[in-house]
Amino acid sequence: MLETSRGTRGMVVAPHHLAAQAGLRVLRDGGNAVEAMVAAAATIAVVYPHMNGLGGDCFWLIHDGGKVPVAIDACGAAARLADMAFYKSSGLGTIPSRGPLAALTVAGAVSGWSAALDAAAVWGPALPLERLFEDAVYYARHGMAVTRAQANDTVAKEGEMGGSPGFAEHFLPGGSAPLEGNVFSQPAMAETLERLARDGLDGFYRGALGADIAADLEAAGSPLRWDDLEDHRARVVTPLSLRVKHGTLFNMPPPTQGVASLIILGLYERLGAPAPDTFAFVHALVEASKQAFQVRDCEVTDPAFTSVDPARYLDAARLDRLAAAVDRKRAMAFGGEKPGGDTVWLGAIDGEGRAVSFIQSLYWEFGSGVVLPQTGITWQNRGTSFSLDAVAVNPLMPGRRPFHTIQPALAMLSGGRIMPYGTMGGEGQPQTQAMIYARYVVHGMGLQAAVTAPRWLLGRTWGAETTNLRIENRFDDEVIANLRNAGHDIDVVGPFDAVMGHAGALVRHASGVIEGASDPRSDGGVAAF
Repeated sequence: MLETSRGTRGMVVAPHHLAAQAGLRVLRDGGNAVEAMVAAAATIAVVYPHMNGLGGDCFWLIHDGGKVPVAIDACGAAARLADMAFYKSSGLGTIPSRGPLAALTVAGAVSGWSAALDAAAVWGPALPLERLFEDAVYYARHGMAVTRAQANDTVAKEGEMGGSPGFAEHFLPGGSAPLEGNVFSQPAMAETLERLARDGLDGFYRGALGADIAADLEAAGSPLRWDDLEDHRARVVTPLSLRVKHGTLFNMPPPTQGVASLIILGLYERLGAPAPDTFAFVHALVEASKQAFQVRDCEVTDPAFTSVDPARYLDAARLDRLAAAVDRKRAMAFGGEKPGGDTVWLGAIDGEGRAVSFIQSLYWEFGSGVVLPQTGITWQNRGTSFSLDAVAVNPLMPGRRPFHTIQPALAMLSGGRIMPYGTMGGEGQPQTQAMIYARYVVHGMGLQAAVTAPRWLLGRTWGAETTNLRIENRFDDEVIANLRNAGHDIDVVGPFDAVMGHAGALVRHASGVIEGASDPRSDGGVAAF
């Protein structure tokens, strides 16, 4: 499907159609874009439980009028007990990727919902949390149809979860992975959402719910304790920005890789902005990604532990030098890092033109795999991105926030257009953001066509020793052959491969018309009126 969805009164896009519809229902009831997003975020935590949830982190960009967007960093820090000695005393050289010892950072998602609602309070009377959670509670209690993605990921990851308390009880009903289309319910999650609606979102960290969460984490063997939850607050921060030919781009500062997304598009413009789906287009964006990732891998860390201003890497002179380092005909050797895991990006625009770009994640599929029995919350494994090497860029330290691949994007474009856009997909996120922006904004492709178009991913496959360039076979054979001849290590994958992520985008025009696009690689949809 290449037809772009349109509306005028409000629109929500999400990688699961039920989440988009939950957000739209809130808009129809008079809610604003932030309230719609909280409803969609809670719903997608239930209907896409392998990819995100209350036990993860989230980030927001909120646009209102011509002002700089409000940026919310809801990233949780490492536990007080989680230091290098804690892991090394167990004979570990790295932090385990699954199980209780992978559940070492506070979950910031609910604090992000709360901070966003606080930011939107000036817009008028608020809808009650009971209303915002209505769809999420219904699907948790009465069940939803299991998606193919959840069914496949459960089968693929079940073998990794032997040390993850609660995983089998929660995700293997009847002792086996649910089949696509099975009804999957989460009664403990329904009760948790009702408790949050009744007692307030702060209860996740400093109320009776927080005490239950902390008790379950400790019982499971996690280093997290209630005082870690009590210490947590979401942060309202200044977004990074980059002025380009067609407007101003915004993204999140560290500890996210948002700076890499902006560098890629800054370099693409300096490399002549080649036409989509040609050799020059793919080569320019891939080589720009390599330059951006070198900066990211050396510099992006918790800003509390560095004096480096990430905006320095968006300086015009520095971008000029990075662009000059790109060979227009040959691929640069690149080691790269292992990409991150599953995530969800969602967008919303209300009838007043207020827009949200939002992303929420457990990091890998099912996060740590630890599911808390009293609450039904699956805890993230984002802290596994820390290193146990004291001289690494992101060494583990109590209270330190981990590196995040996830980052929402938003553009304020010429002519008054506002564009929230983003994707899941670890290292693929800045690359896919660049493809969508370049195709739609720079070259005038339709919004849905820009999201549906073939993609690539520069990164390392799980378990592989080398980094390669995976590219969908929908590209012209000559383009793929020319990329190989230029020195790119090509791995051709099938059409609409899930490894390319689940992207989405919205655009509000000055006329008031809103356009939306969702990814055919996902279970998503655009909901509008």
